This record gives sequence, C-alpha cells and structure tokens, in this order.
Amino acid sequence: IIQEIKSRRVLYVAVLLHDIGKGRGGDHSEIGAKIAKKLCPRFGLDEWETETVVWLVLHHLDMNRTAFKRDLDDPQAIKDFIALVQTPERLRLLLILTVVDTRAVGPNVWNGWKATLLRELYYRTMETMTGNAPGGRAEGRAMEVKEKLETILATSPDNWGSDELANHMSLGYTDYWLNFDMDHLVRHAQLIKRSNQKEGGLYLENVTDPGADISEIIVYTADHPGLFARIAGAMSLSGASIVDARVVTMADGMALDTFWVQDIGGGAYDGAGRIKRLEAKIEAALTGKINPKVEIEKETKRQIGSRTAVFTVPPRVLVDNKASMTATVIEISSRNRPGLLHDITWALTGLGLQITSAHITSYGERAVDVFYVKDVFGLKVDQDVKIKTIENKLMAIIDASINAPTNKAANSADKKTATN
Repeated sequence: IIQEIKSRRVLYVAVLLHDIGKGRGGDHSEIGAKIAKKLCPRFGLDEWETETVVWLVLHHLDMNRTAFKRDLDDPQAIKDFIALVQTPERLRLLLILTVVDTRAVGPNVWNGWKATLLRELYYRTMETMTGNAPGGRAEGRAMEVKEKLETILATSPDNWGSDELANHMSLGYTDYWLNFDMDHLVRHAQLIKRSNQKEGGLYLENVTDPGADISEIIVYTADHPGLFARIAGAMSLSGASIVDARVVTMADGMALDTFWVQDIGGGAYDGAGRIKRLEAKIEAALTGKINPKVEIEKETKRQIGSRTAVFTVPPRVLVDNKASMTATVIEISSRNRPGLLHDITWALTGLGLQITSAHITSYGERAVDVFYVKDVFGLKVDQDVKIKTIENKLMAIIDASINAPTNKAANSADKKTATN
C-alpha cells in the first residue's frame, strides 16, 4: 500500500508526531493534534499537508477501534468508517500509520489476527469508496454477487428468460458488481429491462427515502464524452444538490449514472412535477438545447455567496497511477459549491479523458471526488507533462471556487455565521 501513497512527507511527520501528546494529561490524540497544528507549518508543510497530519494524529487509534470492535460484515460499520476517513489517500495513510504504530508497541502485540482484521477493513472500505479491488479478490466476489443476483431475478415475477439473464450478467464489468448492494443491483436490472421496452434514448427513475431526506436519481442512457458533466450541470440548474454520485459504463456502451440529491433546503428532491422538469432539463442538456456551463455562470452571478464560504478546506488534487491496474485515479478534495462537479467533469472531458467510474461525496462544506479515467486510446495517463496539465487545470478550478468574490449580502451573512 505504501507504494500508492502520494504524500510520504505527511506520513513520515504523522508517524513522528502521533504520540507527542502523551504524558501531558488528557486525551493524547487531541493534545497531539493541537501540537501538530503548530509544528507542521514550522516544518515547511503546506495547508493541506498540515490538515492531514493533524487529522492522522487525532484519529491514529480509530482504525484499530473499528477493525477490532465492529462487525465488518455490517454495512453500517463500513459506512461510518468512510465518513471518518473521507478520501482514499487518507485511508491509505491511516492504514500504514496504524500498522507501524501497533507493531512498535511491543514484540507480542502484533499478530496475524490483527493483520487480517485491518486488511479486511481497508479493502472493504476502499471497495465501497471507489469500487476498486485487487484482481483475484474482486473477480471472486463479483462472481458470488452475480450468482446471487441471477437467482433472485430468475425467481422474480418479471419473467426473466435464460437468454435475457445471460445478457444482463454480461453487461457489468467486475467493479460494477462490487460497487452496489444487492437491492441496487436488482433495481438496476429491472430498470434496464423496462428501458429496453421503452422507445427513446434517455431513461430516468427516481427513488425517494423520506426518512433519509434524500432522493436517488438513476439516469440510463447511451454514453458519450461529456455526459456526466452535462447531467451534473442540469441537476445544478434544477436546484438539485448532489451529495453523492456513482457513474458506470456498461459493456454495451450504456451509462448507468446514479445521483443522490437533495433540494436547496436539504430535503428529498421529490415530487412528480419536479422530477419531470429535471428530466426535461437533463434531456435539453444532452441534446444541446441548453449549455449548462453558460447557464450555471449566469445563475451564479444572480445568487448571493454560500455560507460555506466561511469554512476553509485545503484544496488537493492527486493523480495516481498505482491505485488501479487499468485506469488513472484522480482524487480531488476541495470546498463544495454549486456547479463544482460540472466544472470538474467538463474540464476532464476537455482534457480528452474518459471517466470510466466516479465516486462523488460531500461531507458538509468538503467535496471529495474520485474519478477513474483513461485517455482517448483507453489507456492510463502516464506522461508527466499530461499529469501536470491535469493537476494545474483542476487546481485552477478549485482556486477559482475558493477565491470567487461574494457580494455584500453574502459577506454580511457569512460574517454573521462566523460570529455565531
């Protein structure tokens, strides 16, 4: 795993400082985090590196606690751990810090059982976060999932024929079967079956969980460059705030994009009329009747600044060619804002990159986006000049978001929020 780390300086400083708060009275993790916050800038670390070291020192015991005290077969345990680590890079850093810290305690503390639990927690978290898993492990698990799904569909009242079942099982690549739970896989199969019976190039379904104050919108259509960006832009224009998203390209060239969205007030984005207008907006964006980028810029000028502007989220763009055997992985951490996802994905399209998988998550004011991309030839992006161009382009978008001017009304609201 250490070969996949992009921030070795962060790792080394975290290992150096993680126990510096011991012997000072109180929780040594919290005390150590405060000390690290003062020391890291003096060591020459930038804002992102400092924040990450502070986070690692604060949480350096939490991976052991989760691995040894939670049921790793419980999806909620993995979900809670993802909410803690938030990004794949943090997960890698925390795993290594946890292992070296545990092994350094004494000669009889580390054992195979602890190694197995930590390894299982790491892989399950990474798989859920990114849909990516080691080859042999992934293929075996994917086969089990497909067999279970086939049994469910064969006994369902939807009249699945053997040829139809075989065709559906051939549509998903290995990562797809690991990226969704069984309820979603069944729902996807039913959606694709209904779409095949319907004329038209766009099929959209909405599932709302009122208790969770969130709506799940699935868009199924033919894949093409810029598709994800246009959908994200249309959603932003419709007042749908994307809090999570996963994009999958099936083997037949169809895109199965799932978005978890809320309305402006933080509630579920539901209602037949609103969903119909959203579908119309997405269709207009896909057919070129509207340009989401232009419309978002107009809308942004009319709106007052967001209250989240008072929060500081150190920006970071990581381009990683070791985390996946087939794609280049781009991890972006920045402050969230309306239209950010559209701008990022449109930039990736403009750079000639195909998004083969995307995992977008919002943690309050922080947006954490992970994209698996390939170049126009379906290969990894491994040229240093191209990687630097990607990093510079994406950082420019993030910097523009951070430094965007706000009007007096927004500044007044933000100052009041900061005071409160």
